[in-house]
Amino acid sequence: QVQLVESGGGLVQAGGSLRLSCAASGRAWSVMGWFRQAPGKAREFLGSIKWSGGTTYTDSAKGRFTISRDNAKNTVYLQMNTLKPEDTAVYYCAARDTVFDPAYKWWGQGTQVTVSS
Repeated sequence: QVQLVESGGGLVQAGGSLRLSCAASGRAWSVMGWFRQAPGKAREFLGSIKWSGGTTYTDSAKGRFTISRDNAKNTVYLQMNTLKPEDTAVYYCAARDTVFDPAYKWWGQGTQVTVSS
């Protein structure tokens, strides 16, 4: 079991930045992903990072969002720059058990990000 706790959300003006954190505890994870869900919309995958450090991003996240990790703290970060009102959503981190299993088995509770225009 992996326990995940997100933090760092809040209210920010358009054009601003936020850094979200995802603190993991419990057993080891292989891949950590970031997702978001806006009101009335489906959950959207943003990108992921392997324990080894390799990252992937969707087109919507590429260029403005950066995922990093601190293995010593067992924490993954989502740096978000040049935020737009359409980035308003609940942001979640989720962990995969192995790189071979695409399912995200463990999820955090989410953190709200609100971008004002």
